[in-house]
Amino acid sequence: MPPKPKVETAFKYQRSTASNFKFGAHVAMAGGISNAVKNAMDIGANSFALFLKSPRKWVSPNIKEDEVKKFHELCEQHGYNPRTDILPHGSYFINLGNPDPEKEEKAYGSFLDDLKRCEVLNIGLYNFHPGSSLDGDHKESLTRLAKNINRAIEATEFVKIVIENMAGHGNLIGSNLQDIKDVIDMVENKARVGVCLDTCHSFAAGYDISNEEKFNDFLKHFDDIIGAEYLTAIHLNDSKAPLGANRDLHQKLGYGFLGLDVFRAIANCERLKDVPIILETPVENDDSIYGEEIKLLEWLEGRKVDDPEYIAKSEELAKLGSKERAEHLKKYEAKVAKALKAAAKTSKKRSTKDGDITNMVKKKK
Repeated sequence: MPPKPKVETAFKYQRSTASNFKFGAHVAMAGGISNAVKNAMDIGANSFALFLKSPRKWVSPNIKEDEVKKFHELCEQHGYNPRTDILPHGSYFINLGNPDPEKEEKAYGSFLDDLKRCEVLNIGLYNFHPGSSLDGDHKESLTRLAKNINRAIEATEFVKIVIENMAGHGNLIGSNLQDIKDVIDMVENKARVGVCLDTCHSFAAGYDISNEEKFNDFLKHFDDIIGAEYLTAIHLNDSKAPLGANRDLHQKLGYGFLGLDVFRAIANCERLKDVPIILETPVENDDSIYGEEIKLLEWLEGRKVDDPEYIAKSEELAKLGSKERAEHLKKYEAKVAKALKAAAKTSKKRSTKDGDITNMVKKKK
């Protein structure tokens, strides 16, 4: 008997053809990079992100030719445009602003390798974290970062380098939008650079985007500082930590301190229709939660803030996240109280020291 033809397993979530937005998520590529396309289809995604190699290693094997071919075929089969619908994420090790020349060069090598992988796969966008100035001069790190972006653009053909804004802890580059503006100003080929705004990172860095009005104000601020033409992608995450906590703690949509309204605003924002909008919310055993959240985002399209069904859904999700919000608020308040106490102690010591010096001067007189 001839072998039975292989039947492709049905996808868990139906991909929407009615949605006006490229809602998607970061999907796994284990077992071969072409599997990322199937994983995206399995959650009903209209865009997707992936790692191009192991994010835990500096060096990984090249992508096999048959995997490249299969990736191209699956993208074509399922209607993904690799130039506009796929947003790979760079390794977290990469720090192009590192003040140590040896480590900077190692980071650049990994960065360039990622970009070359993009171009082999015909992927047009590449998102990465801009790094940290560590113990070095912050402005010098921005210059170093821009220099390495310029080098990488010269060494590649078409991929657009997308800088992600950050949450604000330590000496991170990009927590303040001005950092990104300063770097872009130093990039020679500005057509090859863009920005990805992460909702959790923005909120954690102190930009209040918790409702439609505030989100629109933030976009205007972005346009004024950086420029509307550079907004290339969105990362969608609620925040486990409060506003300005400088903690990069992603949460499911509607569960965190951001709440559901900013995501309703994004699902109705005309200017975001053509950019990848990528979920990075917490997942447990599989990516099914992404399928549910993509359907939630599609459901939010056309919803007004006073829609009774929307209000009920917002309250339902907020209730589900209430315990975690309370725990993180307690931690944050304890941290702030500790910092204030330390600052007061330092101030008191300084005042005592200044008083002692004043008394010494008086005695000498």
